[in-house]
Formats: sequence, structure tokens, C-alpha cells
Amino acid sequence: MKVLVANRGEIAIRVIRALKELGLSSAAVYSQEDKDSQHVRMADEAWCIGPAPAKESYLNIGRVLTAARLSGAQAVHPGYGFLAENDRFATSCEEAGMVFIGPKGSVMASLANKFATKEIVRKAGVPVIPGSTRALTSAGEALEETRSMGFPVLLKASFGGGGRGITLVKTPEELPRAFDMAQAESKAAFGQDGLYLEKLLHDARHVEVQVARDLKGRVEAFVERDCTIQRRNQKLLEESPSPFIDQAARAKLLEAAGRAMDACQLTTLCTVEFLLLPDTKTFYFMEINKRIQVEHPVTEELLGLDLIRLQIAIAVGEPLTTAPLALGARHAIEARINAEDPAQGFLPGEGTVLKCALPGGPGVRVDTFLTPYMTLATSYDSLVAKIIAVSPLGRPAAIAKMRGALGELLIEGIPTTTGFHQRLMEDPVFSGGRQWFNIRYLETWLPQQRFN
Repeated sequence: MKVLVANRGEIAIRVIRALKELGLSSAAVYSQEDKDSQHVRMADEAWCIGPAPAKESYLNIGRVLTAARLSGAQAVHPGYGFLAENDRFATSCEEAGMVFIGPKGSVMASLANKFATKEIVRKAGVPVIPGSTRALTSAGEALEETRSMGFPVLLKASFGGGGRGITLVKTPEELPRAFDMAQAESKAAFGQDGLYLEKLLHDARHVEVQVARDLKGRVEAFVERDCTIQRRNQKLLEESPSPFIDQAARAKLLEAAGRAMDACQLTTLCTVEFLLLPDTKTFYFMEINKRIQVEHPVTEELLGLDLIRLQIAIAVGEPLTTAPLALGARHAIEARINAEDPAQGFLPGEGTVLKCALPGGPGVRVDTFLTPYMTLATSYDSLVAKIIAVSPLGRPAAIAKMRGALGELLIEGIPTTTGFHQRLMEDPVFSGGRQWFNIRYLETWLPQQRFN
């Protein structure tokens, strides 16, 4: 079988490696800007799909499908981002006789509206964040809904994603203007202007569960990941397991994630996201991501799994059979290395990579597409590498391993967030793992830091 990899960067490389191990042929796609990228060289063949702007290349369904047809691919792996959760793309692949390695297009279409998805999950008995009982079309409707929940609230785009399409509203007076702005932004970004409200849970952590469901409806949920370290709703670091969840709470969380997957009738690998409250037992469903996630290596390294291979196996109809490692004291952490300058407010940067030396050793994994002397532009996402550290000796040992890996990492010519992660590893609140902090921790922590 030949698989077209409809993505770029480190995730395209990750998928191509899995295909090679399975003995499957790979076809890459690339924009003109990416013609010398590593994923192009690694694939068995590669097809140019247009100029640098994503809407003319990686987001162009027609061009990606043309490349798939010309290559003779029998399946398409979308990676994450770009077209990974585009129901029209999935359906188009199916109609062209190709296996889409992800959910069915019709199922994705039914779940595109996040408010509607919340209702499906709520009816399945999974706790959801308190919020509006209907989709909202006006500020007046939104104000009426706030009477039962109070302020502050979050206005969310019904078709939003990736941490985008979220507006904080602190008072009733702010609501009319915020609603109009959020509606306009949603229309511009997602092509839809539907909004809904959620109560702002001030002191919550962000946890998520990787769940697999095969074509026979068999479900397996894996140990949670904690994604609380965020900046502007964008994850910067993930770890597993969460230092704040015990075995009893974990069992309930994983059961709820499996129930959500069943209710949504998803047959693939997904991530169910929750907010966890300070009692460490109360959690609320946030959303379900219908694709492989950036942070999937955390689960892979923790449990000894290959989630890309599992995703492919489910797509071609194989039964769900996994043999994860016993958790024991094992702990894994992933640091996202972005081409951003923490000293300049995380301003994205570009340039030529003059030096690139990657860390190694037992328990250290690096997923990247960087190579010396390559030119990096700001046309795409700023993620350039993921450093994953795992230890069988527990969280402190995993942090020590991550600290060493970050010290070995050398990238010159472009700004990176390496210094941010090094500083975070030294933070007693984070490294201690006992003092509760929430998803807004960096809002107060970052202004206290000085980066070179």
C-alpha cells in the first residue's frame, strides 16, 4: 500500500518513518518553500502542490488530492493541522477510493460544531463545562444565558480549534462589544459565526486522554497527559501522567474519555480534553480532537506504543490490540521548541540554521525537521522540534533528564524557546509537582523572568 502524507515538518517525517517500518510506500507533498525539506528527501516520492502560502498548497484540497491520484496512493495520512480535521477533505479521499487515516468524513462533519459535540457528550453522561444551553446568535441571547452562570465567561467559536476563537468576557458591560468582535473573528477564521458560552473555571488544569476506537467499536483509553503549561491557549509543554491525578481519579477520567469516544462514534485515534479542578477528582469535558496530536510522543514514550502505526491499523480495519507498558513510576515530558524569542514576547523568527546539535542518550527523543544551513521562514507554524524525556524512576528523574537534554540542544541562526524551557525546569512550583497551579500560571510567571 502507498500512503500520501498530506503534511510537512516533523509530523510528516514521523509518519514516513512509521510507513517505512511497516514496509509501506510513502508519497510526500511539499510547497515550493519546502522543496529542500527533510520530509521530501525521506519519502519514496514527492509532489509539489504549490507556492508557500498554505491556502495555495497544504490547505488546497484539490491540489493535495491531485497529488494523491497521480502518485497512485491508496491511503492518505493528514498529520495534524492543515486538513487533518477537514471533513470535506476526508470525504473527498473516501469518494476517490482512498483510505483516510482518521475519522470518516461524515462523522467529522457531525462533530464540527463544538457546541453540538458537547451536547452529544453530555447526553452520554460525561460531565461538561457549565455553559449556554443553545448556540448563540446575538449578544442579547448571550446575556440571558449568563444569568444562570454569572461572570466571567468565555465566548467560544462553535467551529474554532487549536486554542483559537476564545474571548474572555469579565463583565456584562463588555459582552455586546466582545460578542460582535468574536463573531466577526470566527467568521473570518473559521467561515462560521456561531458562538457559545462557557463558565470560566479560574483554577483548572488542562488534562487530556488519548483514546483509540476500532471499526468494531472496541475502545482503549491510555494514561492522561497534563497540558497545563500554556501561553495564550497554546500548549508549550506536556507531561504524563499528571502529577495531580491518583489511580482512582484516573480510572474515572479514562472511562469518561472512552464514553465520549463511543458517543461520538469515532473510529480512529483521538484525544479527549478535560479541565481538572483543584479537588483533583472533578473534571469537565472540553472538546475532542479528531487527529493525531503534536504531543503524542509523550504517550508513546511513557507506554512503549507507536500511535501512528496504531492509527494506520485502525484505518485499514485491523482490531484494536495494544500492549502498553505498566505505568509504575514511569514519567514522560515533552518540551515544544518553537522558533520564537521569549525575550521579545515570543515573537516568531526566521533565518538560516547555522548550527543544529541535538541531544541524545537513554530516555531522550527528538522529533524535528531542522538540518544545518536550512532556511526557516514564518510561513507556517513555529514548532521546529520536540524534546521528549522519559524515566522509569519518576517525575523528578524525568525533569533532570529534560534539563540535561535542553542543555545539550544547540540551535543557532534562529530564535528558539529553549531558554524558556530551561528556566521552567528550574521553577520550584513546576518542578516540585505538589503545589497546584492552573492554565494561567504563565501569565504571572513570565513577567518575572528575564530571557537573553
